[in-house]
Amino acid sequence: MELNIKIIGIILLLLALAHVIFPRYFKWHVELHNISLINRQMMYIHTFFIALILLLMSILCLTSANELVETRLGNKIALGLAIFWLARLLIQLFGYSAELWKGKRKETIIHIVFTLLWSYMSVIFLLLYFGGK
Repeated sequence: MELNIKIIGIILLLLALAHVIFPRYFKWHVELHNISLINRQMMYIHTFFIALILLLMSILCLTSANELVETRLGNKIALGLAIFWLARLLIQLFGYSAELWKGKRKETIIHIVFTLLWSYMSVIFLLLYFGGK
């Protein structure tokens, strides 16, 4: 189980780092040009905080995998992480319009990959909470 937690830590680190390129990749300087200043700044600030929480989860998984597996507090933290990633999985499946990916090869692959990632993290943290070592 500790190996899975460390794998998740690496995945989360990569996801945190990926957020750095979002503004350029999604062309926010163009796409967000016509929205209000508050909405534009919220996009940047919320993206920063999502990246930060991903980084902190990554550090937790990479440095404290044993504690997450072996302690009651770690198991309770795992439950919180399971709830977080289950919610993210539900948003992946029901929050985004299928128009964004259906019939588009690259976008469909990305959709499937992220669905699998959120599922993997949800299952691992649920197993951890329910005593899977």
